[in-house]
Amino acid sequence: MKVLKFGGTSVGSVNGILSVKKIVESQNEPVIVVVSALSGITDQLYKVAKLACGGDKSYLAEYEQMLSRHTEVINGVVEPGKIEEVQTIINAQFTDLSNIFRGIYLIKDISVKIIDTIVSYGESISSIIVSHAIQGAVHFDSKEFIKTENQFDKHIVDFDKTNGLIQEIFANAPDICVCGGFISTDTNTSFITNLGRGGSDYTAAILASALHASILEIWTDVDGFMTADPRIINNAYVIDKLSFIEAMELCNFGAKVIYPPTIFPVFHKNIPVKIKNTFNPEAAGTFISREKSGEAGKAIKGISSINDTSLITVQGLGMVGVIGVNYRIFRMLAKNGISVFLVSQASSENTTSIGVRNADSALAVEVLRKEFANEIVQGEINDIFSEDDLATVAIVGDNMKRTPGIAGKLFGTLGRNGINVVACAQGASETNISFVTDRKSLRKALNVIHDSFFLSEYQVLNIFVTGIGTVGSNLLDQIKKQQQKLMSQNGLKLNVVGIASSKKMLFTRDGINLENFREELFSKGIDATSKNICEEVVNMNIFNSVFVDCTANHEIADLYPILLENNTSVVTANKIAASSAYENYLNLKDTARRRGVKFLFETNVGAGLPIINTMNNLINSGDHIQKMEAVLSGTLNYIFNTISSEIPLSKAILMAKEAGFSEPDPRIDLSGKDVIRKLVILAREAGYKVEQTDVIKNLFIPDEYFAGNQDDFWKKIPELDAEFEGRRQTLASENKRWRFVATMENGNCKVGLQEVDNLHPFFDLQGSNNIILITTERYNEFPMMIKGYGAGASVTAAGVFSDIMSIANIR
Repeated sequence: MKVLKFGGTSVGSVNGILSVKKIVESQNEPVIVVVSALSGITDQLYKVAKLACGGDKSYLAEYEQMLSRHTEVINGVVEPGKIEEVQTIINAQFTDLSNIFRGIYLIKDISVKIIDTIVSYGESISSIIVSHAIQGAVHFDSKEFIKTENQFDKHIVDFDKTNGLIQEIFANAPDICVCGGFISTDTNTSFITNLGRGGSDYTAAILASALHASILEIWTDVDGFMTADPRIINNAYVIDKLSFIEAMELCNFGAKVIYPPTIFPVFHKNIPVKIKNTFNPEAAGTFISREKSGEAGKAIKGISSINDTSLITVQGLGMVGVIGVNYRIFRMLAKNGISVFLVSQASSENTTSIGVRNADSALAVEVLRKEFANEIVQGEINDIFSEDDLATVAIVGDNMKRTPGIAGKLFGTLGRNGINVVACAQGASETNISFVTDRKSLRKALNVIHDSFFLSEYQVLNIFVTGIGTVGSNLLDQIKKQQQKLMSQNGLKLNVVGIASSKKMLFTRDGINLENFREELFSKGIDATSKNICEEVVNMNIFNSVFVDCTANHEIADLYPILLENNTSVVTANKIAASSAYENYLNLKDTARRRGVKFLFETNVGAGLPIINTMNNLINSGDHIQKMEAVLSGTLNYIFNTISSEIPLSKAILMAKEAGFSEPDPRIDLSGKDVIRKLVILAREAGYKVEQTDVIKNLFIPDEYFAGNQDDFWKKIPELDAEFEGRRQTLASENKRWRFVATMENGNCKVGLQEVDNLHPFFDLQGSNNIILITTERYNEFPMMIKGYGAGASVTAAGVFSDIMSIANIR
């Protein structure tokens, strides 16, 4: 025999009841069907009672609306020949209700007993309708066999009496029995009572336990227990199996699939529970039993949360070593009907924090201050206070037990994402680790935990890209091409949640379609300023976030400190920040380290060449960089490789710009400023304190050519063509070439034009390639050489992409 329970959403409409009918009639063994009231009816009954008690005649309209709704359902689910019979039964129920409401309206008063009676009609009426809709079903009145006792003004099930009555009444029951959940009567007085919130689940579990059912099926409007709240976690999925303990932990911390007390009766009889979806009966659902299960590598099964938390803290040195303090705290809270769902106490015993609902916060503080009034006056207790509008998160899983590092991973993950833990608790069973955080961090906390503990199908990296010029566009194109491969092969989802140009910006938590990002940006985007960009990124407060700067903009570089402080990693092709004042550079590195995020700028030097990473690996392994010689400007190298008898200096510069090798303003490259920035960055990464003003410059274009605007520059630069052609011919006759070389030796830096012969490593440097020779204590006689493409949008974008991958720990 099975027990099937159908919730209010299942029986709340004609289609819902027809689905219930189909499910029940397809069973191949006897069943007891427990149903809730039609969805929303219980609340409406409370509302009508309140209106009547207040002398408001509009209660009549609400009453008629309820009657009309039930009539509509009857006409839709009951066979035509039975409709009149069923309507007569239901009308009698509503007549009783009408008389009760009329009495309340006249005396303008209502008792708890009357309220219990009124709300019982919801389940009574729905169960009568469902029993007449299902072929061969017989209705049973739950008030005849679910008995309760009054304890502390709560209706507690009298199991001895209830179990005896159930076994007696259902001894020779038909194959299909239908009864209402939630409703009951008092053992001693026979007054109507109820089992409280989620009472229909509880009724079903009591019946299953008393009759030794083969299984209890809870039919609801979801496919089962989810790994997390699907309204917050887009890729949450159904958990196929749970143990009773795991299900109980998830229920206690906000998972509203079933009511927590439902577990107890079936747990003691080892009766499994199946969660199914009335509107998707083909779905496998969630199977709950004593058996422990879990996939290898997944220590936790699910995450649950309560976004209605107040933390009450009792603090004082006078609590240390004093017996009975906690007893007094919990006694007073219980006496005032305040439920506690989390307790966190310091081992020194000077602080105890308890989690309650926000609605109970003020009363909890009031009664505890009254209880400890003498201790507060004497200074033994400093204060009793509340922190409201918090959220509690619990991670649950039997496999956490005896698994080292779970708590460390949890709190490390939260810390790296800037999520502050206000309090935490873990029992010795190690099945549940709970923590309290501020409510605004709840979404971020759930997402990052779901991602980090492999509950998600993919690890997600949420990316903001600023700058959609040649580098930014190439990067977005590379991401688009790699997205599917990274998801299928590496389990990594690159979610571009923000794109900004110099004029427009577009942000969406769900991600931007990169196929047509330009159209979306300019049609749906809003005006972009550096301030607006920063606010959007910070306010989105999204987990695993990376800000990518593909601009050369000072204002964007100035955002890095704020972004890093808000636990957003920064990947930048923009050299401004890393080459700015040394103190600013150091602050950015320290902030990233302190906040547990990344500040990466590999493409600041050598585009996609692994120069900075290689230097860091050398230093981190104990080596010391003594000297660096490098050609770091792909633009200048291109220019000096292009100059010929047919191509003068001015044309070579223009060709470099048109090919995308130079900065938008090529004077930055020609002035040596770009190389100086790169050299300063390398020197700093090598461990030296260097400013741009410390670099000695030996430039090849006089300063006056850099005055004025770009138009002035292009008009004047041909004046140098003849001189350079003469010098070039002399070099060619000596089998030498020009190279603009950056040198750092023991912290001393210089840049300038050098002539190199055919034996020098720099001589055969082709096109826009870069090269660097690194002399260290280990690589002394024969320096390490790194050589390759050092300019170009595609390779620079690839270098930025590589930095992004390193944040996801994918190389």
